[in-house]
This record gives sequence, C-alpha cells and structure tokens, in this order.
Amino acid sequence: MAAIYTKGLSTHTRGWIDLDLDFTKHPVTKDISTKKDVEAVKRSLRNLIQTNRYDKKFHPEIDGGVTRHLFGLSNANTKHDIVNAIRTCIKNYEPRVVIDGIAVMASEDMLTVKEGGVRISGNLDKNGFNVSIFFRVKNSPEPIEVSMFLERIR
Repeated sequence: MAAIYTKGLSTHTRGWIDLDLDFTKHPVTKDISTKKDVEAVKRSLRNLIQTNRYDKKFHPEIDGGVTRHLFGLSNANTKHDIVNAIRTCIKNYEPRVVIDGIAVMASEDMLTVKEGGVRISGNLDKNGFNVSIFFRVKNSPEPIEVSMFLERIR
C-alpha cells in the first residue's frame, strides 16, 4: 500500500532585511542593527526618493526625480510634478510596493482631495514640501504611511 504524503499549508510570507543606515550597534551581537520587513521598505522608499542621478556608483540611472523640482521656482505645477516623479520612481525601482496615494503639501496648507487618491494643495511661498506616501507592501493587506519633508539643502 502506498503512503500519501501531505504537506501542510505554509503561512510564511517573504520578509525583507536591510542594514540600518544609522549604523547603530546591536546590544547583543555587537554588529550593525538591521531593519526588517515594513521598516526596511519604509527606509528604502525614503532613500530612493532622495537619491539624485549619479549618487549610486554602478547605477547612475537611479533617480528619485524630486530634487530638480525643489531647486526651481515653485509654480502651480510643482506639486503635480513631484507626485509624478515619486510615482515613476517607485514604479521603476521599488517592486515591493503598491501605491495607494501620495500627498504633497507646502507648509501650512489646507488639504484638498483630488482624483486617484493623490492629495495636492498649494502654498507657493514656502521652500519645502511635506510628502506623505500611502502604500501597501505586496502580499500584505495593511496600509502603511511614510512621511518626509523635502527641502532645498544648498
């Protein structure tokens, strides 16, 4: 008589691990700490958006596309251009993320809701933008938000 082999269903989902770029020391192993799963994806998004062309030595084509909009004069289309640059950057270089929405606000703005989950409002007299990205990690249903302040440094 033949034995039937049955394998239980696995609930394991793929996890991601990245180095903590603050280079903090792990208290037990004395090695560099790591960021895991959602925190690793959040850190990756922040770094990717703030990357300029030619910042990565062997991948000069990787570009967040945001800084070129921060150095120019702000007009009515600047926020729309920033949203498009972020969407394109994430679509091209971060396959782990599904974007739910992006909010770009100048300081002290009122929120207005536009179509497609993208919230844009305008106060063109400020030199920085608050950006909130609402996304889900693939194979995970929970919504996640990453917020950052983009400003000119030089």
